[in-house]
Amino acid sequence: MTEQRPRRVALGYPASSPAAASITAGAELPPPAARAWLEITNPEDDHHLFKLDLTWLESHYRCAFGTSACRGIEAQTPAVGCCNHGAYLTDETDREQLLDAVRRMDRKRFFQLAPAATEHYLSNAETNPEVVEPWLVWDELANDDGELEPALKTAIVDGACVFANRPGWPTGPGCALHQWALAAGEDLTVVKPEVCWQLPLRRLEAWEDRGDGEEILVTTITEYARYGWGNGGEDFDWYCTTAPACHSGGVPLYITAKQELIALIGEPAYQLLADHCAARMKTRQQLEAPVADQLLLTHPATSSATATDQPNGDTTD
Repeated sequence: MTEQRPRRVALGYPASSPAAASITAGAELPPPAARAWLEITNPEDDHHLFKLDLTWLESHYRCAFGTSACRGIEAQTPAVGCCNHGAYLTDETDREQLLDAVRRMDRKRFFQLAPAATEHYLSNAETNPEVVEPWLVWDELANDDGELEPALKTAIVDGACVFANRPGWPTGPGCALHQWALAAGEDLTVVKPEVCWQLPLRRLEAWEDRGDGEEILVTTITEYARYGWGNGGEDFDWYCTTAPACHSGGVPLYITAKQELIALIGEPAYQLLADHCAARMKTRQQLEAPVADQLLLTHPATSSATATDQPNGDTTD
């Protein structure tokens, strides 16, 4: 009798990395081996193509920041989620919107770690426009050519972003800006730094030759996986996008992240995406789960979470 060798699991990361350790322990899964994509020409610009990751956008991922399901990217500080390193601002508009948010928010209720100089700054910002906001610091960030350039980012306090509220605060752990925005009915895509509100979506843009000599802009919307953080991503003790514990919401991401997707691709393109996903959902409901997962390339973390919620594969009313 031939001895069967154990099946090798493609971790997707070096076997000695924290990423591999987390995957091996079952806290998260390897990245999807295959993905389904939808290409849409922007209804508002025929020189703009969207490539949309259906495997990710149809997943049931929900951010667990501020809950026990979030283990944090650093094991010693789980309560701050992925906010250990602060957020780099993308441009002057990003900076101005953040200033406006801090100015308008209920700081006493939501901004636990507001710097001591915050109130003085807000009272004198117009007369001292060159003074950097007390919740920001200068750092360096690589540009498209790999060269380091000065960049503003949110300050770090006790190992995490200044806007990351900690356990014991009345509104609970989580992003101060996010908590205030939800309570006040504010648009998250305006009051939070761009890099923050886009997570867990990742936007990539490149100019390509269409084949007839015309240059078109190609915008890809996909999962902000560990890869998206560069080489340092594999050093996170845990990461959420492939963690089944963060895929138990039961509602597809293209629905829960509607506001963010509209900000990224526009409402006409979003409607085409939503209609296509709704049609795929009808097909999914007509198939057995294993067949649907294989045919439609379901995100493995969503498939795992669904199997755990319904161990016999039965649906509930």
